[in-house]
Amino acid sequence: MLFLRRLLAFATLCVAPTSVWSLWPIPTTLKTGTTGLTLSPFFRFSVAIPDAPADLLQAVVQTQFYLENDKLGRLVVGRGANDTAAIDSAKSLQCLKLTLAEGAQMGSISSESVKPLGTRSEEYTLVIPEDGSEATLTANSTLGLYRGLTTFSQLWYYYNGVTYTLLAPINIVDAPAYPYRGFMLDTARNYFSVADLTRTLDAMSWVKINTFHWHITDSQSFPLEVAQYPELAQNGAYSPQEVYTESDIQYIIAYATARGIDVLLEIDTPGHTSAIGTSYPDYVACFDESPWGTYANEPPAGQLRFALPEVVNFTTSLLSSIAQTLPSRYFSTGGDELNTNCYVNDTATQQQLNATGMTLDSALDVFTQATHGTLIAQGKTPVVWEEMALDWNVTLSNETIVMVWISSAHAAAVVEKGFRIVQAPSDYFYLDCGAGGWLGNAPTLNSWCDPFKSWSKSYTFDPLANLTETQYSLVLGGEQLLWTEQSGPQNLDPIVWPRAASSAEIFWSAKQPSGAPLNVSEALPRLQDIRYRMVQRGINAIPLQPQWCALRPHACDLYA
Repeated sequence: MLFLRRLLAFATLCVAPTSVWSLWPIPTTLKTGTTGLTLSPFFRFSVAIPDAPADLLQAVVQTQFYLENDKLGRLVVGRGANDTAAIDSAKSLQCLKLTLAEGAQMGSISSESVKPLGTRSEEYTLVIPEDGSEATLTANSTLGLYRGLTTFSQLWYYYNGVTYTLLAPINIVDAPAYPYRGFMLDTARNYFSVADLTRTLDAMSWVKINTFHWHITDSQSFPLEVAQYPELAQNGAYSPQEVYTESDIQYIIAYATARGIDVLLEIDTPGHTSAIGTSYPDYVACFDESPWGTYANEPPAGQLRFALPEVVNFTTSLLSSIAQTLPSRYFSTGGDELNTNCYVNDTATQQQLNATGMTLDSALDVFTQATHGTLIAQGKTPVVWEEMALDWNVTLSNETIVMVWISSAHAAAVVEKGFRIVQAPSDYFYLDCGAGGWLGNAPTLNSWCDPFKSWSKSYTFDPLANLTETQYSLVLGGEQLLWTEQSGPQNLDPIVWPRAASSAEIFWSAKQPSGAPLNVSEALPRLQDIRYRMVQRGINAIPLQPQWCALRPHACDLYA
């Protein structure tokens, strides 16, 4: 606590200059100079932590690799050619020393990454003198050190064989505004390889996104291998090669948590479950019925017969067997887009309701109590889509986290019920919007969530809009999302990056270091910078503007 108080006291003295274009997300507090400083060819990290965890040491190696290989020319005309005078007279930085604050309890980055939201320590202090003396990175945890290493790696440019900054001295005190900063990927509509996912996790870590919301199954496919139910993937995956094995899952989780990212797995139920019908047809209502539009939001139709006791038992067992293999404290059971026509016309469901005197709502409540109960018993917090809180009369645990997706306007109604929320509104954060319709024989159809959500549109989102001050603490953070009806490995990078970085800054920074609100004009040069750096690191991030504009910050603003 003493360390944190010192950070906050220092923060009041710091001001961000408008010329700092290299950092994303922008730190909480930032003070820089105008002196050149080069990175010594013999630069090294000093990890002053006894018995440092292996993943911290690996993070240091990773950062060293970026420093040596980014070779990013500064985004100005000449790409740094005019910086030679400052470089030639600059001192050289030999060492960055990593330390944990006094009294900090040391754990691995991986263990820190899966702690409950609100208890993870991600704050850090980074000090880089202008005279070439030792730079220091201090934090309360290895996770905080990891965030600081990410920032350190963004400060440097390259020209004519020299790695340098023009901003020394540099003093940064940084901490996230919100505990949840996510990205969701749907791997059921189309399959993405393990390499696609790890590449995405790398990019997420660079902008301090800390949650990978993995929508791993849906009506179209069930690519998840489950030891207790191997037939689900055998029959529900697109092919034997398009399956996430148990070892794949554990590898991806280990890869993510070592980069400060928790993996929130989602098994959407009871809707979006047609793929389960390929193995258990008696458990799925309106399985592959036609016309699909009567029974589902998109093809194929099929939803779990949640009113049947055997389906409740099956789903509870399925979720339990998956959840027990995951280190995250959170597990999503979905709950969106339930089609009531499917059940009204389903003989098995209607017979069960009539025999028990239950309604569809009360049957869904029994189903939810059972599935959520088994998760809670395993120490997991259930996560659901907003319909479960707003459209159905079901009892949810007070700890349940609700994702607001249909409209940003719905957040107020959810927090009014006392639930914590993750902001994921389609009108700001859906990355798939604006690509046109994908259904066959419908040439004039647009995407349901038109128009395209540009980075600047997403960046204008206010997480606290229409909420009272007493409700602010219920907003855990937010995420951008990619539903993949029209996406695959071929366009994953450009459709996600750098747009998904916009919400990363909203929920890490919340405001500029000066205290001013975030604004797109100030942000654009910095987003250009992280986009170019992503490309240097192997991410096929889409250009934001012509390069002429990127090299001339603000020259292409609307009223420039």
